[in-house]
Amino acid sequence: MNVYEFVQREKAHHAVVRLCHVLGVSPSGYWAWRKRAPSAHFRADEQLAEQIHAIHQASRGTYGAPRVHMELMTTHRDPAAKPAPDLVQRAFAAQAPNQLWIADITYVPTWEEGFLYLAVILDVFSRRVVGWSMAAHLRTDLVLAALNMALQHRRPAAGVIHHSDHGSQYTAAAFQERCRRAGVRSSMGSVGDSSENRLKITRQVSEEGTPHSTRRREW
Repeated sequence: MNVYEFVQREKAHHAVVRLCHVLGVSPSGYWAWRKRAPSAHFRADEQLAEQIHAIHQASRGTYGAPRVHMELMTTHRDPAAKPAPDLVQRAFAAQAPNQLWIADITYVPTWEEGFLYLAVILDVFSRRVVGWSMAAHLRTDLVLAALNMALQHRRPAAGVIHHSDHGSQYTAAAFQERCRRAGVRSSMGSVGDSSENRLKITRQVSEEGTPHSTRRREW
C-alpha cells in the first residue's frame, strides 16, 4: 500500500491535511493521485475489505476470523478459470434422484485438530448427503473426494447437475475434468446461491447427524 492509499483509507477518521502532514506528503499530491485510476492492488484490497465487511454484517457480527476466512475461501473465484454456466437459476427442485446435486464446503470445530473442512454433496430430490469429504485443508482434493464418493455410491447416468459456488476448488481444472469424464454437468451460481446451498446442506446434516449416518440411508 502506498502513502496515498493509506490516506484514502483513513480519511474517514482523520482530516486529509493532517494525514498528509504526518506522512510527509502534500495534500495536492493526494488529490492528484485521486484523479488517476486506482492501482489493481488497491482495487483488490478495496474489494476484499468490502467482502469481509459484508460477510461480518450478514452474520450479525457473530463471525470471527476463522469463519470469515472460510466464507472468503468458498466464495472466491479463481480469476484464471472459466466458470461453469448457471444451469439451476435458483430453481432448487428435482423430479427424480440424481438429477440435481448441490455442493458446498463448511467447517467443523474439533477438540483435538482445531477446524476441519467438510465438503458435502446433497441430492436435491432425496435430500440425502450422497458424497462428503473432510480434511484440514481447502485444496481441490477435498471436493474431488466428495464428488468421487457420490459417483461411486450413486453411479448416476450422464447429465446429473453438480451445482456449487465459484470457489477455486470447484473451478480447478482437475475438478472440472473429473466432472467431464463422469458425465457430470458442472453448474455455478451466484453468491446468493452459495448461501442457499449452505443453508440446505447445513439443515440436512443437522437433522440427520454426521455424513456417516446418512450414507446408510441413500436413495
